[in-house]
Amino acid sequence: MEIKQLYTNCLSEAAYFIVSDGEAAVIDPLRDVDTYIRMAEERGVKITYIFETHFHADFVSGHVDLAQKTGAPIVYGPDTQASFKVHIAKDGEEFRIGSITIKTMHTPGHTLESTCYLLSDEDGKPHCIFTGDTLFVGDVGRPDLFSGNLSKEDLAGMMYDSLQQKIKPLEDHIIVYPAHGPGSSCGKNLGPETFSTIGAQKETNYALQEMTKDEFIKTVTSGLATPPAYFPINARINKEGYDSLDDVMGTGMQSLTIADFKDRVKEGAWILDTRPATVFTSGFVPGAVSIGLDGRFAEWAGMLLPYNRNLVLVTEPGKEQESIVRLARVGIDNVQGYLAGGYEAWQQAGERIDMIIDIEPDELVMDMPHDDMLEVVDVRKPSEFEAGHVKGAVNAPLDTLADPVNIAMIDDERNLYIHCAGGYRSVIAASLLKREGYHNLRNVLGGFGKIKSEKGAAIVYPDKVKA
Repeated sequence: MEIKQLYTNCLSEAAYFIVSDGEAAVIDPLRDVDTYIRMAEERGVKITYIFETHFHADFVSGHVDLAQKTGAPIVYGPDTQASFKVHIAKDGEEFRIGSITIKTMHTPGHTLESTCYLLSDEDGKPHCIFTGDTLFVGDVGRPDLFSGNLSKEDLAGMMYDSLQQKIKPLEDHIIVYPAHGPGSSCGKNLGPETFSTIGAQKETNYALQEMTKDEFIKTVTSGLATPPAYFPINARINKEGYDSLDDVMGTGMQSLTIADFKDRVKEGAWILDTRPATVFTSGFVPGAVSIGLDGRFAEWAGMLLPYNRNLVLVTEPGKEQESIVRLARVGIDNVQGYLAGGYEAWQQAGERIDMIIDIEPDELVMDMPHDDMLEVVDVRKPSEFEAGHVKGAVNAPLDTLADPVNIAMIDDERNLYIHCAGGYRSVIAASLLKREGYHNLRNVLGGFGKIKSEKGAAIVYPDKVKA
């Protein structure tokens, strides 16, 4: 028996590849399914089942493409309603993969169809459980993402019953393999590990501690941040199906001349530049939005890019395919090609360019007392801002800047100094502002992490004041 966790950091997502005696199963596959097909070929095994723990909201699953390419059935748990062919498993139904068994455990709460899969080894002993978004390391799935007509309180009540009746009775040694790790927006505060044990979670996970159902509902539904706007879109795509990734790649991998590139932009296409933030600021195609592949690329693309507009890409040489695949993972299928030769070709052709001025934090600290028009724009999350920020700074969280109305709230008459925690998000924000016509701005290198270490920096810590 082999169990391999395939973890994708930029989505905080875990898929699983399971092998036993010539057969294989895949749990919660990503959309780029050639990885699983290649793994099966390398091991000389056949993929016989594709298990889905629920309709994911934070990424587009590879279930449809993988089923078409392998002939393996797609398995969902009870209460599933899909627009494509699936096997809807009964609660307690068992599936054989070689010499091992996978048992369906219906655990509604995160969604109605949420299901865990308990794997028993060749001796019939429970070995591990794939918990999807029902149970994370240190957390549980939030009940407010894709609930139909049910309230988050209704689903939280179901989650309580699922945990009490299905999860807590399991033996302590059983390994917990969740669908997500730290950084995921599918829970409130996931722990740093990507797997654990039932025993460890009984001891440390707040959601498995002794409490009444009413106490649990209040605990799980409080303090939930607004979910990313693209979550309902991805959940719908996973439920209804999608175009083949091969077709998406065929359109996206078109090499565009500068003339063709400019024509696409005139027709309304957005320009997405996936080069590193540190490279982007020194020069870019005017109007381009920066979302570098070196950060949480797919997540920010899903939050900030329009799903109803075409895209054209500017990438580092050889990064075109990766950019398109990672966009497709969150359902952005509208790439119409990439600029041949990248930004260097654009620059060498004498086309107009734009840039963002980078400054060191010490320059910000020196400028603040002497520039009455200076305004610090902090694009971190509200929770980060509340934990400590530059005195007088305006908090404009990056995810809110997808809406031009929110951008318009930022005073374009001011000298804007933009920062985040480390420098990735601030460049994205600066590019969005540039696209809307803001030009009097600076990007603070190193973000708040470096600003607060500067001598003379005026930092406010509201949380400490409240305490």
